[in-house]
Amino acid sequence: MKASVFEPKDVLRYPRLDTVLMIERELYKHRSEKTITQIWKSLPKKVMWQTYSLVLDYLEYSGKIIVEPDKTVSWIWSPVGVRQIKDSGLVMS
Repeated sequence: MKASVFEPKDVLRYPRLDTVLMIERELYKHRSEKTITQIWKSLPKKVMWQTYSLVLDYLEYSGKIIVEPDKTVSWIWSPVGVRQIKDSGLVMS
């Protein structure tokens, strides 16, 4: 089985870390309440749609979110759950 790698195509502008973190916070705050367009419009700073889409693709690839068929975003990453697994000794850091 070949390991998959996140390789975006035709990217004009890559997001800065503060932009990725801002989008993550908004997605986590709204969880499954709003669509991707509604969340994009509610961001504290303006972000180009292409940049926003790239961040969504990355977060979906990394297993933090799922974009539902109705275009709502479900946050599935659980840092508390990961911490509990590490503390139990099941995963070595």
